[in-house]
Amino acid sequence: MAAQAGVGPRATLRPGLWLALGALLVVIGVTLAALTERSGGIRLSDVRFTGADGTTFSALLYQPRNATAQTPAPGILAVHGYINTRETQSPFAIEFARRGYVVLALDQRGHGYSGGAAATKGFGGPEGLTYLRSLPFVDKDQIGLEGHSMGGWTVLAAAAVMPDAYRALVLEGSSTGAPFAKTGTPTWPRNTEVVYSRYDEFAPLMWSAPTAAAVGSTPKLEALFGTTAPVETGRIYGDVGQGAARRLTQPVATHPGDHLSREAVADAADWFALTLKGGTLRPRGDQVWWGKEIGTGLALIGAGALMLGLFDLLLGVAPFKALHAAPAAEPRPRGGRWWTLWLLTAFTPALTYYLLPLALPLIKPSAVFPQGITNILMLWALINVVLALVFGRLLGPKRQRPPQPWGLSLLLAVMVVGLLYAVTALAGLVQVDFRFWVVALKPLSGRQAIAALSYLIPFTLFVLVAFRGLDTLAVAPPPSQYAWSAGALAAGFFVLTGVQYLLLFATGALPLAFEALNAIVAIQFVPLLLGLGLLAVHTWRRTGSYAPGGLIGGLFVTWYMVAGTATHFG
Repeated sequence: MAAQAGVGPRATLRPGLWLALGALLVVIGVTLAALTERSGGIRLSDVRFTGADGTTFSALLYQPRNATAQTPAPGILAVHGYINTRETQSPFAIEFARRGYVVLALDQRGHGYSGGAAATKGFGGPEGLTYLRSLPFVDKDQIGLEGHSMGGWTVLAAAAVMPDAYRALVLEGSSTGAPFAKTGTPTWPRNTEVVYSRYDEFAPLMWSAPTAAAVGSTPKLEALFGTTAPVETGRIYGDVGQGAARRLTQPVATHPGDHLSREAVADAADWFALTLKGGTLRPRGDQVWWGKEIGTGLALIGAGALMLGLFDLLLGVAPFKALHAAPAAEPRPRGGRWWTLWLLTAFTPALTYYLLPLALPLIKPSAVFPQGITNILMLWALINVVLALVFGRLLGPKRQRPPQPWGLSLLLAVMVVGLLYAVTALAGLVQVDFRFWVVALKPLSGRQAIAALSYLIPFTLFVLVAFRGLDTLAVAPPPSQYAWSAGALAAGFFVLTGVQYLLLFATGALPLAFEALNAIVAIQFVPLLLGLGLLAVHTWRRTGSYAPGGLIGGLFVTWYMVAGTATHFG
């Protein structure tokens, strides 16, 4: 079979260019993020502390220059939502700290680097508040609590256990009452602001409202505000001095969009300026957190470029030179069978993904597979492995594949991903992860690393089968192949997620309310699968094999999945 035009050693971009681009983006991104987090002389520390039950908790501690043992400053406990980590709260934490508050951005129990099982024992809220109050440079009479989504339930748990240990509270995209919090009243929790965005996906769960725009008319919110009339947005109810003040604000954002909303950040900062003493009032538009978001986003892109550069670099040295070869397969014409296979490849994973709630009882968290969400995604991956093999058998070209270079490919994959992991670990020394919004890459904790060994084979099998299928869809010239392959993996999620959010913006509600969590998680699948499609073509065009790229992708996906979700057993 003839090699494809433009494929082979001369088609490889010099690895030095990929490495230089990746290194430049990482250095610029990490520097920008680190400087933004420390704006105005803020001291940022990675702290660990132990709860009463022996569980180790992790947090980022933001200490402004004005906070000393001689001049204690007000403090704020800031907590992320479900299957996020402490870094997700950075926009809020940075702006609180710039306004003179000591901020403890906590990893919830079972999340990030905190131990224990997720969604148990108050989520870690009481432990976080206790630790914040123990710091000598924190004014114990001026404590605020802020939490997003499940983080709201975390700080409500702290408020329930320690009702006199805080002065004000902000619920971002969260609620009092069922399913996970104590029922709100006109006097509990103290001085509460509800920041509930107009397109929040969880309105039915949080406030029993058909849409987020309607939460002000729900009995649940009216009971919290002590009124029998619909709650007015922006109006202050009750008295701050009595601890009974209430306010509802509704930024133009979605549930995860709160983290990119200048309006949501300003609402929270303004509330604490009203209810806590000792902070510095700044204009609503005086915000710099976006510098951190841009920086970590650049670092994330740089990590992808580094991975490609490391692959090309290692491919040029012994013993990996033996892998460098042009693909043997000719481009496949885009006829009816090709289009059918492409559409099935693109849309079957997305369609099966939205059936995941039906699988919740099938794989309970255990010592071997301790992460509930990862378990469901593992089952989804294995189902799609079977379906992909069946579709390939029925519609793929009938040809004999040469033996795959598994040994060298595995060694190469371990080295590429290992070097990339070392780069993220170095960035972690200055408390910077690689992320944009909810798409994040960070080093694993010890127990996450052990769990990753259990998930490695299923996720690697999924990536290998996907990459194997992409070479049957090969088309030339190279730009066309990159586009078609990336689309084959990401188009289904892009279309179905896009349709859901278009309906949300048009009607105020998702078409299937019970799919809210899946809809939010699916957002990250679009860039992740897009990147895998590009990796598949890049590695295949240089080796003629799906094995090296598939193994790199499997290691990477396992790392990404396990580090970014919650542990439910332990």
